[in-house]
Amino acid sequence: MTESDWRDMAFLALSWLAYFVLHSVLASLRVKSWVALHYPERMPLYRLSFNILAVLMLLPILWLMVRNPGPALWAWQGLGAWLANGLALVAVFGFMKSLNYYDTQEFLGFRQWKSHTQRVEDQEGFHLSPFHRYVRHPWYSFGLVLIWTRDMNAAMLLSSVMMTVYFIIGSRLEEKKLVVYHGDAYRRYMERVPGLIPLPWKSLTAKEAAELVKAAERTGI
Repeated sequence: MTESDWRDMAFLALSWLAYFVLHSVLASLRVKSWVALHYPERMPLYRLSFNILAVLMLLPILWLMVRNPGPALWAWQGLGAWLANGLALVAVFGFMKSLNYYDTQEFLGFRQWKSHTQRVEDQEGFHLSPFHRYVRHPWYSFGLVLIWTRDMNAAMLLSSVMMTVYFIIGSRLEEKKLVVYHGDAYRRYMERVPGLIPLPWKSLTAKEAAELVKAAERTGI
């Protein structure tokens, strides 16, 4: 790579790092609790504003990747291309299918806005979709498949590495909140199911998942 390429990659890395740090800070319970305490009237719009800001902050980074892609590193060919694209399609299908098991109104923030909710905690109770029986963070898992089945240039490789690291760190930070929300029910779930990569010997049957959710409901979590 040329000196210019290295400068572009360094700037891209710093941009991703700034995005991840700000995203994590704004998603933290500490910041949300501070806003709820000092500006309770703004809490109903917090989740919606957070999602809009996350998308807007992502656009300049994607523009940098397109504008300064750096040298091409590898491209899937032949059977490899079929396999990579097939896995990507499966991940997209899985993601779309998983939307049936989420409260998208709450995830996007519209429910909190419409109901004038000022609570810091998520409104959804503890529940497990079929995908959650195999990994604790199916969206992150689908995302990993998508980014690592693409053709790679320098910008894409750097971004893929940084996103992978953030998915790992971000999932840990998210689980700290989920333990606060759901207590022992989520701790027991963490013991039984892997975080990002499915493992044949660590999963829940449909019956076990239902029993875990019922146990959480009985304790009022």
